[in-house]
Amino acid sequence: MARKERPLTVHHLNQLLLVCSLVLLFAVVAVRISSRSGLPTLLVYLGIGVAIGQDGIGDVQFNNAALTQVIGYAALVVILAEGGLGTKWKEIRPALPAASSLALVGIAVSVSVTASAAHYLIGLEWRQALIIGAVVSSTDAAAVFSVLRKIPLPARVTGVLEAESGFNDAPVVILVVAFCAAGPVEHWYELLGEITLELAIGAAVGIAVGWLGSYGLRHVALPASGLYPIAVMAIAVVAYAAGALTHGSGFLAVYLAAMFLGNAKLPHWPATRGFAEGLGWIAQIGMFVLLGLLVTPHDMGDDIVPALIIGLVLTVVARPLSVVTGLLPFRIPWQEQALMSWAGLRGAVPIILATIPMVSGIEGSRRIFNIVFVLVVAYTLVQGPTLPWLARKLHLGEPTGAADLGIESAPLERLRGHLLSVAIPEGSRMHGVEVAELRLPAGSAVTLVVRDETSFVPLPTTVLRRGDELLVVATDQVRDAAEKRLRAVGHGGKLAGWLGTDGPGTHRQTGH
Repeated sequence: MARKERPLTVHHLNQLLLVCSLVLLFAVVAVRISSRSGLPTLLVYLGIGVAIGQDGIGDVQFNNAALTQVIGYAALVVILAEGGLGTKWKEIRPALPAASSLALVGIAVSVSVTASAAHYLIGLEWRQALIIGAVVSSTDAAAVFSVLRKIPLPARVTGVLEAESGFNDAPVVILVVAFCAAGPVEHWYELLGEITLELAIGAAVGIAVGWLGSYGLRHVALPASGLYPIAVMAIAVVAYAAGALTHGSGFLAVYLAAMFLGNAKLPHWPATRGFAEGLGWIAQIGMFVLLGLLVTPHDMGDDIVPALIIGLVLTVVARPLSVVTGLLPFRIPWQEQALMSWAGLRGAVPIILATIPMVSGIEGSRRIFNIVFVLVVAYTLVQGPTLPWLARKLHLGEPTGAADLGIESAPLERLRGHLLSVAIPEGSRMHGVEVAELRLPAGSAVTLVVRDETSFVPLPTTVLRRGDELLVVATDQVRDAAEKRLRAVGHGGKLAGWLGTDGPGTHRQTGH
């Protein structure tokens, strides 16, 4: 007699929501624990998934690699979008050539060296070795963004590593899919041409969608400020979908579109940035927990030593060689190259890519997944906490400069103007500057100051203090000039150059 399926009830839905909420709350608390202990957040989330999985206290049976891959791709889109929104164009622009070379030439070197080690040292057949070499050669955007933005590194180093993590997902995905195909790749130049074409299409789509989206959001006033964050993330997802549907790199498209949006001075930007960061955290938590659920710990014993050997070759041979080769045309000091070699952080991306051979039915795919999982966990535990120490030893830590102003813009469409809300943070050189010394362009003025929860209309001689919040009204014509001037004074103080010029300290970010 066939078993009768029980319908899903509201009670079941309530139970599911309770479990998901408890897992999310525990993961949020784990963020605080990991930040205090120095333990990489990735390991905490993976540990949660393993703990509630089939060998853990939850005994949750989950082995759907296809679903994990789909959810992982969706989470990666959100993570890349959040990373792109937080990337400053002035910092990353000088690093683009080096990052592009590292994402292409470096990947080829890393795959070759790592695959050779997997074949000759571990004894894997060439297809399995090439798949592992390709999977672990991709640096993880989530790991790079979360770690590097806590360390005061030179802008060139941060720019190269962040751009590389945003660019190298595309060629690696193409390589993994090609190695998992039914037949062999007959001509290597065909594969190279496919990678180049997909990257070009993805870049074109990302720039186009980002420009159109930023233009629309700057010129069309939405009825509620809460719609701006949703619109920005929707535009980023559209970039990924458009890139993928046109046979380009959707990952590159979403990263470039988000970077374009993040540098476009959009209305209500602090709220949008906070919303994106929240979604990024949720995506990371969900993705890592799901990957932890997919693991079967009692089956991984035989794969620990091979994973450590492959990871050692990757970390001390393949990654440094790929950095040196990829950056050969560029005059980058050896200290920076050494730090970039150690900062090739792996995270959820290689584990997600390891599900591709499982879905494709490749022989030995479960072993590939186990090796990649152990490798990522072991070397994330080693590289992440030691990166700040290495930066200090190489004398690459930079003193923190003047804090940037938090400026939020709300368009006043019917009045053809903008209301700028300016927060003066600790460390800003606007502290001690009189209102008249701001030298705002004609058509803009400071109309209100909020200090210690008290608001007042300032005089030209009113001295601004850290912690103040200013309301600045500006017409359409001078809105950008007013914001540029405010940021210049925030960096350079009252001696910053005249209208529209950057103040001292802003050029520190160029990395030269």
